[in-house]
Amino acid sequence: MRKALLALTMSTLLVGAATADEVKIGIILGFTGPIESLTPDMAAGAELAIAEVNAGGTFMGGTKVTGIRGDSTCVDSAAATATAERLITSDKVNAIMGADCSGVTGAILANVAMANGVVMISPSATSPGLSTAEDNGLFFRTAPSDARQGQVVAEILGDHGYKSAAITYTNNDYGKGLADSIESNFKAAGGNVTINVAHEDGKGDYSAEVAALAQAGGDILVVAGYLNDGGKGIIQASLDTGAFDVFYLPDGMIGDSLPADIGDGLNGSIGDVPGTDSPGASMFVEMATAAGFKGDGPFAAESYDAAALMLLAMQAAGSTNSQDFKAKVMDVANAPGKKIYPGDLSKALEFIAGGGEVDYIGASAVELIGPGESAGSYREILVDGGKNTTVGFR
Repeated sequence: MRKALLALTMSTLLVGAATADEVKIGIILGFTGPIESLTPDMAAGAELAIAEVNAGGTFMGGTKVTGIRGDSTCVDSAAATATAERLITSDKVNAIMGADCSGVTGAILANVAMANGVVMISPSATSPGLSTAEDNGLFFRTAPSDARQGQVVAEILGDHGYKSAAITYTNNDYGKGLADSIESNFKAAGGNVTINVAHEDGKGDYSAEVAALAQAGGDILVVAGYLNDGGKGIIQASLDTGAFDVFYLPDGMIGDSLPADIGDGLNGSIGDVPGTDSPGASMFVEMATAAGFKGDGPFAAESYDAAALMLLAMQAAGSTNSQDFKAKVMDVANAPGKKIYPGDLSKALEFIAGGGEVDYIGASAVELIGPGESAGSYREILVDGGKNTTVGFR
């Protein structure tokens, strides 16, 4: 009897401790910088997953989850690593949802996450270099690599009848990796790349860059940049000088602010951004709308999924320690198991606690491959009537 009472007492204490404890998720995104118009919806996506889990009360015996935002700036690696250090050492986050842009993500991974043994799941860092980066099993991403995006861009350009293209890219890991992937895939499909050259962000005048692009020529200008910075400047200068009148817009250029800023001159341009027509996508859009943000915004679904995967993996491991749950991320993301969609997180956590396995489909049809990255589906975009419209899926 004494042993039974002692066991009951210990069980009660453990449940109480789990309920009293707080799990913290760092949300590191570029709230300032060249993609700042995209990050509010991305952060809201991650926070929606956290709110859903808290509402259900089935996570780790009733443990509450708190999201803590931090600014990556997208481009300043020193600032991003300082943010990550603060979140880990001062705020004591258990994991990081982020970062967003590839360069700062790689810097945080190498300099902070690995040193502290903290899991990162990025919703939008797409550089192919991250596929082979040393990570001690701590790094995952719900967005596909630009090795895949290069294939998609080449397909779309070919389907639209473009035979030649000029390419300009933002001068960082993301831009270079994407531009090289586009060039190699477009050439392999029989296309001609007239020039592939970097541009710097933060400039007030891009006339010299556009003059070089115009001299090389091409049926279309591929702008692998950022919609709130140099990419926008390149497009505006091209339209002002008549150098190009149609553009290809990869994922970093997709967002409502670009057609709003550029105006009618962007109509007819084409592009792509990660996205899917899976059932989970429409479910997430409905949930996001009810929560007051855009569920079909770039990388919002991937942000929801990144946060959800962390929490499901913690539940599967029975631990909020990254060294314990990092091995469970791939397990909960892939088959076999009960398929889990947006709105199902509480049921999934309860199912896992009972010994069940889950296959998280989520908002972006997550399927993690290779080094823990999304296999990748894309929305094909047409700028029409001053808006980005989805015209297909790849």
